[in-house]
Amino acid sequence: MQNSQTLNFKIPSLLPVQHESMFPKSLAVSRKISNLTKGVSGLRRLCSSSATITGSPCPPRYDVAVIADLIEKQHWSKLGVHVTDINPNELFRLLISSELDPDLCLRYYTWLVKNSDISVSLELTFKLLHSLANAKRYSKIRSFLDGFVRNGSDHQVHSIFHAISMCGNVCVNSILADMLVLAYANNSRFELGFEAFKRSGYYGYKLSALSCKPLMIALLKENRSADVEYVYKEMIRRKIQPNVFTFNVVINALCKTGKMNKARDVMEDMKVYGCSPNVVSYNTLIDGYCKLGGNGKMYKADAVLKEMVENDVSPNLTTFNILIDGFWKDDNLPGSMKVFKEMLDQDVKPNVITYNSLINGLCIGGKISEAISMRDKMVSAGVQPNFITYNALINGFCKNDMLKEALDMFGSVKGQGAVPTTRMYNMLIDAYCKLGKIDYGFALKEEMEREGIVPDVGTYNCLIAGLCRNGNIEAAKKLFDQLTSKGLPDLVTFHILMEGYCRKGESRKAAMLLKEMSKMGLKPRHLTYNIVMKGYCKEGNLKAATNMRTQMEKERRLRMNVASYNVLLQGYSQKGKLEDANMLLNEMLEKGLVPNRITYEIVKEEMVDKGFVPDIEGHLFNVSTKS
Repeated sequence: MQNSQTLNFKIPSLLPVQHESMFPKSLAVSRKISNLTKGVSGLRRLCSSSATITGSPCPPRYDVAVIADLIEKQHWSKLGVHVTDINPNELFRLLISSELDPDLCLRYYTWLVKNSDISVSLELTFKLLHSLANAKRYSKIRSFLDGFVRNGSDHQVHSIFHAISMCGNVCVNSILADMLVLAYANNSRFELGFEAFKRSGYYGYKLSALSCKPLMIALLKENRSADVEYVYKEMIRRKIQPNVFTFNVVINALCKTGKMNKARDVMEDMKVYGCSPNVVSYNTLIDGYCKLGGNGKMYKADAVLKEMVENDVSPNLTTFNILIDGFWKDDNLPGSMKVFKEMLDQDVKPNVITYNSLINGLCIGGKISEAISMRDKMVSAGVQPNFITYNALINGFCKNDMLKEALDMFGSVKGQGAVPTTRMYNMLIDAYCKLGKIDYGFALKEEMEREGIVPDVGTYNCLIAGLCRNGNIEAAKKLFDQLTSKGLPDLVTFHILMEGYCRKGESRKAAMLLKEMSKMGLKPRHLTYNIVMKGYCKEGNLKAATNMRTQMEKERRLRMNVASYNVLLQGYSQKGKLEDANMLLNEMLEKGLVPNRITYEIVKEEMVDKGFVPDIEGHLFNVSTKS
């Protein structure tokens, strides 16, 4: 605010005429003028202050009623003549405090901000919003705050809340805080929205579910499930009434992080608050169980379905699609087909997602003829196959050594005028490479490039893997270097080349790749170290394998897992160091690691079958039952 020096403020000649619907007339001009007589004396004081600053008396043209009339009629050029010597911020302050219609104050603010370099203070900005709130101009406040947030306001949230708090009306302040949180959420400024939500609690402002729901959705999109849970708990604590949509967002957040028991608890909370779970609530919970993994997940998903039906909530297309996908991914194709039949029996029409899921499941299960039959049913039902359909079928053909059929379908896609995807090319390149036809794989890569399709890291990984399998490690390294120059290698690329070196008995070169991996910002995992340890063990270099274990544990702070122990167990056993292998087995069990099928096979084939019975120091380890 500039009160102590002359302000040379030049008003533009004319503001483009705005649509009247943006500024509806709430009162007749004459009535507004009569309501402004209280502000005239204040304006005269302003003029007096201006006269002191500029050294000139205050002319009579600064009558607030006249200025209000000019704003009402949008005579901006005339207004410029009238207020040439007035500090625009001070004029704005007076207009707000003179009981002028807040719509006119907003109009003046909009004109002022658009047509000058003047920065309106937060205090005045929120005085305007307070006056709009008192006049119940809520849609205008929402629009204002949306622009305020969208245009990248650099004001700190704590400064904004200080400005809001300048008005003592907690009810009005709560409305403004609520709309501010909503504006932040709607404009994807979730961090500021989350801070505004927390500050609302500090100030004792009550928000609504209307702002909390979009905030929770914005946080969920950023995978900040813990913050979603925090907002929900705060809503309950602050007595903000949740609705069914709010509950569903929380259930979704908890399911995404595998907190199924908590998600169930929220479902019970819904009933306490008088909200009945709807089809979205149940679908979210079913989907959570399907994606959870582990034994009995589909049993739990099916139990939710039964509960859903018992509560008179009808399953919809999404429900059936979730279950179909869940069953085949749980290696239960018959379960998927049963759900599909139930779906048809209930006259729920399958969509492309339904058919794609079934086709994918059938292809992965090796049931190619049934997958083709499902594709035919799909077309007969009037559902057009898409790239996901063709990808699933081509992948199925390639995985089942049906390269001719895969190429035919690939040609069919191109014949329809569609451009094949990178993934489609990669599947065919991988199939050629696995058959040892590396040249055909490179020819497809060249075709991709001619078609303007850029090969990705998956393309290179297929070719590098093919070269390694053929024992051409030098060509694989050359292609790896090309990929490195583009900054594209991922962990899979490194693992493929490392396995190639180890297969050729050059595990030391594989170990050297660890440094190159780190330079590219990639973090080695258990599998990375296991590959090198396995390579050293095959070479009989147990010391180097043990050193690699030490490097993994000390430098990367990765504890040995079951797969790591299996590598060393096999290495020591095959080298005839059975007592050392026995010590490793005990160490593994003492750490609480559960042996898997490979562990039992190693113990049986490399130890028991050779006449060495492991001494398992009190640990339960029954080789005979597992063999």
